[in-house]
Amino acid sequence: MTTKETNAQLIYQPYSYQFYQKLNKAEYTINTNAHTAVKPYFISDSSAVRRLYDSIVMAGADNSHKSWLHRIVFSGHAVDVKNGGYTLNADYLPDLVLGKQLEGGRTIWLNTRGYQVSGTVGSNFFFYTSGYENQGKFANYETDYINKTHMVPGQGYNRSLPAGSKDWAYVTALIGYQAGKNISIALGEDKTFIGEGYRSMLLSDYASACPLLRLTVNLGKKFRYMAMWTYMEDQNAVQFNSFSNNRRKWGVFHYIDWSITNRASLGFFNAVISEEANDEGKLRGFDMNYINPVYFSPALGPASQAADHTLIGFNGKYKILTKTIIYGQLLFDQSLSSAVKGNNNAWQAGLKGWDLFKVSNLNYLFEYNTASPFTYSNKYPIVNYAELNEPLADPLGANFKECIGILNYSLGKFDFQGELLWAKYGLNMGDINYGKDITLANDVNIAPGYSVTGQGLATTLKYAEGTVAYILNPKYNLRMEIGVLVRQESNALSNTKTILFTVGLRSSFRDLYHDF
Repeated sequence: MTTKETNAQLIYQPYSYQFYQKLNKAEYTINTNAHTAVKPYFISDSSAVRRLYDSIVMAGADNSHKSWLHRIVFSGHAVDVKNGGYTLNADYLPDLVLGKQLEGGRTIWLNTRGYQVSGTVGSNFFFYTSGYENQGKFANYETDYINKTHMVPGQGYNRSLPAGSKDWAYVTALIGYQAGKNISIALGEDKTFIGEGYRSMLLSDYASACPLLRLTVNLGKKFRYMAMWTYMEDQNAVQFNSFSNNRRKWGVFHYIDWSITNRASLGFFNAVISEEANDEGKLRGFDMNYINPVYFSPALGPASQAADHTLIGFNGKYKILTKTIIYGQLLFDQSLSSAVKGNNNAWQAGLKGWDLFKVSNLNYLFEYNTASPFTYSNKYPIVNYAELNEPLADPLGANFKECIGILNYSLGKFDFQGELLWAKYGLNMGDINYGKDITLANDVNIAPGYSVTGQGLATTLKYAEGTVAYILNPKYNLRMEIGVLVRQESNALSNTKTILFTVGLRSSFRDLYHDF
């Protein structure tokens, strides 16, 4: 395929932190004012990113004298059709992992059979779907998490009993259309990330995928507007016989990105979470006010709807050096309750860059995140800022402080990544809600003087993880990977330690989080 043909296609690239860091030098160059906050990308949105992207995913793509088996393992797709006005790609996605947890000699394993199918019709229409059928056995702390939330982190319901191995499925599907250079529409089931860092205090890809409709409009060269409507679930809300599944809730998200200069940008965010039916089982239906795309419109959150949960925030970045940016986020939760003695807010500050110490492809990130108690929660738990018991922002929920450092480096077909994390947070004690678990009602009474970040059972989390991967096929990130994970969570009542070694054959670009 020629370069001209390649650039004519609208390519959807699933979001994963490690892969997107490889695009740093193109998306954050001071020679462009590209909009970088909302992910995943439609790669054709930026010609600078597209050139680098092609060089990464098409490395070793010469299949002229190779067998079909060699191509699908090392350089191409299992199905690769290019026929005039359309393309079609398909891949089998294995994720086979074996590991050992030193504490108790616990054997860890993962058996995933997955697929992805993608394609384009003409230069403006794309489709993408992926699915994974999974069984696995997890480390001690992840097993506790799954047993408590009934969710495999960021993926889906655990369909098995609490003891032993877990069983779950995970599916995404998206179709999209780009009308000219300035308007794109996407419909399906997927995740969205807003931010420049590793975590997001506004909207992250941690929780499982949900149905969505996303509209993106370029307003001139400096402004980009995104409006998204989602349909989410809540496992804990009161159930009714007339409902065949979990209670549902609507989410409306708006984000305006302003590229002030080639160095600076500022984004404005708001979100409204609204119940589909109240606790008496009365269906609210879909309020037409939520279709209003006008940012910060008063009609977005009608005063008559007491259960609506509104959040507003800001996201910004500044390119302080040729290869270094600073970034940050600030979020205000508009929920009020008797437990809140001050403002409900969260914020982030970070530094990231590439070619550290003049070493090509050595990327780095240092980040601080914090959320005050009860941020993201609500008096009415059905409208908490969560999808299926998992936070839509930072995995730690609220009532925490967190420091993260990440290095990743690519050398030929090798990828290296190391992460260090330190966090301080307060857990609930007895029947008292101190504000970390955002799925609980925030309409509680605690002793005067509280609402201090870290209140409750003071707990410290220390986490370190390193991976080394050898990329077999860059088209769908097929790789051999070895990893080591060290985690310690300690407080006055317990001290949980985990040391885990893993080796596996892995694929896909999705993020699977273990650092919580």
